[in-house]
Amino acid sequence: MDLSQFERVSDYEWRIAPFGRMRVPAVIYADKALLLEMDQKVYEQITNVAMLPGIVKAAYAMPDAHWGYGFPIGGVAAFDPGEGGVISAGGVGFDISCGVRTLHTGLKAADLAPIKQKLADRLFAQIPAGVGSTGRLRLDAAEMDAMLRGGAQWAVKRGYGTEADLNRTEEHGRMPGAEPDKVSEHAKHRQRDEVGTLGSGNHYLELQEIVEIYDAEAAERFRLHPGEVVVSIHCGSRGLGHQIGTEFLKQMVIAAPGYGIQLPDRELACAPLDSPLGQDYLGAMRAGVNCALANRQVITHLTREVFTEILPGSHLTLIYDVSHNTCKQEQHTVDGKPRTLFVHRKGATRAFGPGHPALPQDLRDVGQPVLIGGSMGTASYVLVGTAQGMERSFGSACHGAGRAMSRHQATRQWHGSDLVRELASQGILIRSPSLRGVAEEAPGAYKDVSAVVEAADRAGLARKVAKLKPLACIKG
Repeated sequence: MDLSQFERVSDYEWRIAPFGRMRVPAVIYADKALLLEMDQKVYEQITNVAMLPGIVKAAYAMPDAHWGYGFPIGGVAAFDPGEGGVISAGGVGFDISCGVRTLHTGLKAADLAPIKQKLADRLFAQIPAGVGSTGRLRLDAAEMDAMLRGGAQWAVKRGYGTEADLNRTEEHGRMPGAEPDKVSEHAKHRQRDEVGTLGSGNHYLELQEIVEIYDAEAAERFRLHPGEVVVSIHCGSRGLGHQIGTEFLKQMVIAAPGYGIQLPDRELACAPLDSPLGQDYLGAMRAGVNCALANRQVITHLTREVFTEILPGSHLTLIYDVSHNTCKQEQHTVDGKPRTLFVHRKGATRAFGPGHPALPQDLRDVGQPVLIGGSMGTASYVLVGTAQGMERSFGSACHGAGRAMSRHQATRQWHGSDLVRELASQGILIRSPSLRGVAEEAPGAYKDVSAVVEAADRAGLARKVAKLKPLACIKG
């Protein structure tokens, strides 16, 4: 990345003034080293996003930003329907509502050490992972629609968890406005036996030890204590979400000229929020969000079953569940005035600050837990949303390390079996159905997650609370 393309606002904020058809500035939050490492495509894509109709304030890229489909991964943009604002399937991404949920185990790492291998083996056997993985649930048409309307609430009603889980889940476990009839039968068919599965790629279930605390007050409120073990689950809406994205992107490309939308890139295909196509996508996307919430809820139940089997009397409680591939209707203050906006977060995590009414009552005064997953074998982090972040990025932060090279490049540089042995020598157990998948997700194929999190913290997007070290990872 060429620094001469930017106005340096601070050590962690870089601005691109509007040019050409840009309607607003573009802003990248990163330190100098992270910015220099970014592909030039990030610059091109975030400036293209700034050209879309109805965009408000600025187009933002998070410290982990890298090239994506249309929008950069790590991109944030808000649109006002009253000003011709659009919704973009590329601005949400193919894995709708991919996200992270983290659970307390109440166990110390030292206590877990003697049974870590047994626990990893049982979790791998119990929770399906990998391309095309299928689970124990098989949904008929009526149950599929009920799941798409109800999300995690649907799962809890069927015995997969408790009401307490819903209180600590974004949207209380159910995204309103879902319209299952806007989801194609093909998408539903792909999902009928995939609920309760991790999938492939960068998805995982990980046992993690809390190794460092940065904010004692927030850590205490989240019940994070050094030496304790948590479980983090990272996955999304599986085949259903991918199919929704694929189908609506094609429709939006065809329909754009009829709406008078001049696309700077076909991959930025979009539709006016108030158009029939825009409303259809919103209904389908919200159903995809509920699919992901239900999926993580069922996986939580399966995880609890394993812990109860191996450690009778164990009790896993949910810290929080938050997504990072969504478009949501939210209230934000812009130029001193409240506005209803549709905020796209693609590879960016919602990070609401203290006092926000969407947060659970018992966390509202401290802010939202922000869960940042690392790459396989590296640290993950818990952050907390800030008032500053609400102003700077519509309450958004990074979502992970961000890829530094393609999966193809990674497989040319690393072998899965070597990585499994190397990580085992560091005390990190890897369980995966695919050694190629392990190579694709090599830690070296990603940016330094600690540098990404530090930049998010220094930019004021969210504040560091705790660092988590992997103990065992179930990989898709």
